[in-house]
Amino acid sequence: MSPWLALVIGGLGELGFTTSLRYVDGFRNLPAVVAFLVAIGISMGCLAFAARTIPLGTAYAVWAGIGAVGTAVLGITVWHEPTDWPRLVLLTGLIGCIVGLKALG
Repeated sequence: MSPWLALVIGGLGELGFTTSLRYVDGFRNLPAVVAFLVAIGISMGCLAFAARTIPLGTAYAVWAGIGAVGTAVLGITVWHEPTDWPRLVLLTGLIGCIVGLKALG
């Protein structure tokens, strides 16, 4: 597997564990806890794999950025979080930074 593909999968795994975290309810909701643990395992494993080849700072920034943008987009589309223009501009900037790091990496 390509390190960059692993990094994207890991970033999506971060989206999975942050979403699961919303539902763990103090670790009393067992399905959400299991989903959280599986997603964080996949996410961290993919990040560790990618960081063998991609510089760690770049890998971590891209991984965190994918998770942050994905979580924000999910919040906007599913939980109707705010979509004011400053938030959208900043999220767009974050996406630009992720693409830029990939282009340089």
